[in-house]
Amino acid sequence: MLTRRHIRVKVMQCIYAITQSKDESLEKQEKFLRFSIDNMYTLYLLMLSLIIEIQKRGSDQLRISSKKYLATASDTFPDQAKFVNNKLLLQLVHNEPLLAELKKRKLDNWYLNEEYVKIIYNNIIASSTYQDYMSKEGSTYAQDKDFIITLFKEVIAPDEKIYDYFEDSNLTWVDDIPIVNTFILKMFKKVKNDQSTSFFLPRLLKDKEDMEFAQKLLRKTLLKDAELTKEIEGKTPNWDKDRIADMDSILLKMAICELLNFPSIPEKVTINEFLEIAKEYSTPKSSIFINGILDNLVKDYKKEGKLNKMGRGLI
Repeated sequence: MLTRRHIRVKVMQCIYAITQSKDESLEKQEKFLRFSIDNMYTLYLLMLSLIIEIQKRGSDQLRISSKKYLATASDTFPDQAKFVNNKLLLQLVHNEPLLAELKKRKLDNWYLNEEYVKIIYNNIIASSTYQDYMSKEGSTYAQDKDFIITLFKEVIAPDEKIYDYFEDSNLTWVDDIPIVNTFILKMFKKVKNDQSTSFFLPRLLKDKEDMEFAQKLLRKTLLKDAELTKEIEGKTPNWDKDRIADMDSILLKMAICELLNFPSIPEKVTINEFLEIAKEYSTPKSSIFINGILDNLVKDYKKEGKLNKMGRGLI
């Protein structure tokens, strides 16, 4: 679920937190790093839980409308239960391992904040996507899946109130929301009608080496801060270190640390990854600035025999 780039971003956030708070406790930041990574899975589960609660909301509304004597707009639909019987939705609603995981983690957020479920549900039934879907009789699994994918992209994921709720609940989720939403979309596109229930409970990390990579990158970048600062100053003689943006400085130190301490990661991978992170999290010109410094450093390191790369690399 988490890629190495996402892990690098998590490490960057921890180092930035130290820079801003002046708290040099390595142990504290290592704990925060583990918490931030683990908590991303909670966000993923909450998004799936929200979708489950939306289906339940639809089921409740269907039950209520069936007892009414006055006709409503929904009465014109060929099958009023089509939404609540959507095959992909039912895969989530009846997924026992997923429900058990939600219960184990006590993720009852939407029960306590049902107004958000109501808002999303009302936005869904007001959408043209919903109206078109409900107006057609019958559907295949592929059509049900495409409908949910479109709803997620156009109604659920972009909702500002849900975004604000997650932001208020946990600051680390601000950067995690796009990652989690993108993963859920990819998962929905891959899911099949006969998919195993475990499909919706993917691993957060590919293996234990990913967490070891995160902890080592954080630890070595922090412990070798003075050395890494000198490396940057050596390539920016005309720059006062105070003029280099904090984020650029952090990304440069992390990249240099990775170049020198992770022999199985090709230098091109390291440079490309940090350039992409710089484009997203720093200033518009940061990637050009960082690329120039790293490119010169790599040339020098190769001449000096400091780059001892081996293997196919970890991407």
